[in-house]
Amino acid sequence: MLPAPMAGQLLQAGHELVIHDLRRDAGAALLEAGAVWADSPQAVAGQCEAVATCLPGPPEMEHVTLGPGGLVQALPPGALYIDHTTNDPKLIQRVHAMLQGKGVAMVDAPVSGGMEGAQTRDLLVMAGGEEADVQRAMPLLEALAKRVMHTGAIGSGCICKIMHNCAVFTLDQVMAECWTTGVKAGVAPETLVKVFTEAALGNMSNLKVRLPATYFQGDFDARFSLKLARKDLGLATQLAREHQVPMRMAMLCEQDLMQAMERGWGGRDASIALLLQEERAQTRVRLPDSKS
Repeated sequence: MLPAPMAGQLLQAGHELVIHDLRRDAGAALLEAGAVWADSPQAVAGQCEAVATCLPGPPEMEHVTLGPGGLVQALPPGALYIDHTTNDPKLIQRVHAMLQGKGVAMVDAPVSGGMEGAQTRDLLVMAGGEEADVQRAMPLLEALAKRVMHTGAIGSGCICKIMHNCAVFTLDQVMAECWTTGVKAGVAPETLVKVFTEAALGNMSNLKVRLPATYFQGDFDARFSLKLARKDLGLATQLAREHQVPMRMAMLCEQDLMQAMERGWGGRDASIALLLQEERAQTRVRLPDSKS
């Protein structure tokens, strides 16, 4: 097991590492592996061409960058700052603007893959920033992760990360509704989990096949009709009512499907119901090669 796996990957790739943490003992394994200790973020900035932070959230990153002796003051012209924090895009953009005025490059680069991925480099880095800055950071980012994606302008990495995680946690809640209903209706938990793993959801066929062919193209020729989706979801919420299991998120989805049916879309693909959210958001989601 690598110590502090992301930083450990940098050491393992041959990079010289200067580290700082509020708790020196948190860096003990890295120090034993060859890292050098610095007593403050300012001291790190004084010794490094590139400085990276990975912090619990926006308040901590704001303190490290904008607080007394923070990195915005300490980083010299020509330096590179990489922030791996899952962060507030507005804060990222504010720090970037201040650093840009000093001639310091910045990339926001949150990661996805968890502790297990950090140990094996099986991570995705979502890198936001100017193309030249992302390319400059690439040797460090590729030391951390098997996959690095340039997501666009500064802050876009964090937008991608927080929207991805929002989808993950929301999907977990929906699945919990379905699992509790299924178990209370008499199916063994291990059976339900296996079905979810082996069926369309586990294979991500909606995200990889159906949505790219319909919603992302603006082409709603039915692959799985809205009428059938409404029927299936209605059966699920009916089963939940029969077994007195609340399904709040499923019922919100059911309301959208019913509204889409009222638009006369029953014979179209079920993904057409997503147009209701586009109307509410006043924006469209289409891939570059879409027909509409």
